[in-house]
Amino acid sequence: MARRGIMSQNLKEEIARELGVYNVVSNEGWGSVTSRDCGNIVTKAIEIAERNVRK
Repeated sequence: MARRGIMSQNLKEEIARELGVYNVVSNEGWGSVTSRDCGNIVTKAIEIAERNVRK
């Protein structure tokens, strides 16, 4: 069974830019982003989602 991504590509890229890792993504792909940076991206996405739910 294939898993679908929940986060849109645009949101992931926007957060990567904000956290300063987009250059890695654009040059080497998502597989080259460190686990720590991926965790930071997920944490930021959760913060955004929680803000949107509270509105």
